[in-house]
Amino acid sequence: MFEDLFITDAERVTIDLHDMELLEATYYLEKLFETLSEDIKEVVVIHGYHKGQVLLNMVRKDFKHPRIKKKVVPMNKGITLLYV
Repeated sequence: MFEDLFITDAERVTIDLHDMELLEATYYLEKLFETLSEDIKEVVVIHGYHKGQVLLNMVRKDFKHPRIKKKVVPMNKGITLLYV
């Protein structure tokens, strides 16, 4: 339960999808998960929300990958945390 609190910077990767089209953002997210190191435990996806919610909805509702164990929606509406 509390293992998420102790993730180091070396176990975390961030991807910024700001200003991307839906297909482009999906492509980059899929490529990230295809090449993601086994050492990574958390992926921070920055998608924003002020310019619309297309990317937010894609990450939170539509994007699936076998390595994703859970999705967390933090207080910051512009990011989503994916735990692998």
